[in-house]
Amino acid sequence: MPYSELVELALYHREHGFYSTGGQAGRRGDFITSPEVGPLFGQLVANALDAEWDRLGQPAVFTVVDYGAGPGTLARSISASDPRCGDALRYIAIELSIEQRAQHPEWVLSTDALYPEVVGDGLVGVVVANELLDNLAFTPFVRIGDELRLLDVVLEGDQLATIPGPRLSPEHHEVVGPDVDAGVLQQAAATWLTDTLGQMTAGRIIVIDYARTSSADVEIRTYAEHGRAGDPLDALGSKDITVDVDLEQLQRAVRPASSIARQSAWLEGLGLDELVEEGRRLWEEGASTGSLAALKGRSRIREAEALVEVGGLGGFLVAEWVVG
Repeated sequence: MPYSELVELALYHREHGFYSTGGQAGRRGDFITSPEVGPLFGQLVANALDAEWDRLGQPAVFTVVDYGAGPGTLARSISASDPRCGDALRYIAIELSIEQRAQHPEWVLSTDALYPEVVGDGLVGVVVANELLDNLAFTPFVRIGDELRLLDVVLEGDQLATIPGPRLSPEHHEVVGPDVDAGVLQQAAATWLTDTLGQMTAGRIIVIDYARTSSADVEIRTYAEHGRAGDPLDALGSKDITVDVDLEQLQRAVRPASSIARQSAWLEGLGLDELVEEGRRLWEEGASTGSLAALKGRSRIREAEALVEVGGLGGFLVAEWVVG
């Protein structure tokens, strides 16, 4: 069996809830995404939306596409922030899970895909893909001599194992580059980016994810029981499987990003420090009385710490592609 088919099967099982990884909060069970830390992340994304709305000349219809929207947490946080672009906002929340879509706020367009009738003559606005691309199907490969070979999966006794499979095509050689001896072909991510760029008239795509700027640093990750879980072929179906987004490969396959930054630096550029300082002031002013404003201020400080932690969410990369 091609390794890519095994990955697609594992991803399908996880997306449709055929196994449980412990019931912890978060879209995939074993960890919490940035929007789920608290409302601060959504408030900063709202600042990014306002900035892009201004750059585009404040269009009357400003579309935001939230890929992998989960239960709509980011949408709620953005709305609660009362962005200046709010009256022009058309919010599209894309989520495969029927159960998650049922929780979306009524004011969003909730769907499982970005259909042509929604795109129309082209989107003007922002596409946000937070922890999306690391969940798309991928195929590991290995270099043998002058050839790059995809990996297949076979059964050896009662264990799954990998063996060299079909050769990569010449165009894939160009995407991979000459210095990579083993890696992961991320065709699904490249197709998503190509298609999304083609659907936009003006605006930007914001990809936030486990990502690497060098193909040599990319690794397959598995999670179970709230921690890293080792070989993805061991106890298949019991783990959450993801892969670092290979930004070097993605840019070779599609086009260079307009910017790449760590999530911590990106959030700071959107006003994180100012919001944290305001939260600290509110806490200091109201700590003795335990007012709601003071508690919200303290919560904002804690949220900021989680969002910029280098060993956690703050280490994510934010890649942006500007259109128009």
